[in-house]
Amino acid sequence: MKLIILTTLIFGLLFMGCNQADNKATSTTEENNSTEEKEQIQNLIRQVFTWADSKNGISLVPVLKDSKDSIFIGVDLEEHKQNLKKLHQTNFFATEFIENYNKLILTLDNGLRNEKYEQWLVGDLPTFSFANGWNPWCCAQSNCLDESFQIEIIKLDNNSGELKYKRDKDSSWIDFVFRIKKENGIWKISYLQGFDYKDGIKRDGES
Repeated sequence: MKLIILTTLIFGLLFMGCNQADNKATSTTEENNSTEEKEQIQNLIRQVFTWADSKNGISLVPVLKDSKDSIFIGVDLEEHKQNLKKLHQTNFFATEFIENYNKLILTLDNGLRNEKYEQWLVGDLPTFSFANGWNPWCCAQSNCLDESFQIEIIKLDNNSGELKYKRDKDSSWIDFVFRIKKENGIWKISYLQGFDYKDGIKRDGES
């Protein structure tokens, strides 16, 4: 009887030890995967900033001037089409991001042509909210790569995620939210707060 009890106790301890080892291994694997994913995402956002500030980037609002070169009257739609093509070619941006940017620019074009916005004089800041005196790629006035930052994961699964771009504590600029999505197995930017459609189409000064 004592032998049976002793044998049962030994097997029980062995089973518990195996479970703890398995749980520890699983926890370590998940932590490593999370760290690797975070590094991939941080690298993605750095690549976006590098591209946006390079000669290969796009003019965010490719405007047209009137015949006197004194007023911006709308968007150069041909240049806008080329911008959309460039965004696709980078492989950094999800379809959702590109469609949102297209909608944003076409709405601004319509607003300029139909006087929804006040006249935008050449040399002045835009009369709408988008890219008005600040860089929408990183929600700051500076070159995006001048900022030292980390990313904070708000939520992340195998196919999508929401994250926060957090600057160093001595920065005077706000942190911002961005979202990512996997397309064909590759993480891509699906949303940047600086490209928010509802905020971007507001008139200058509108809350």
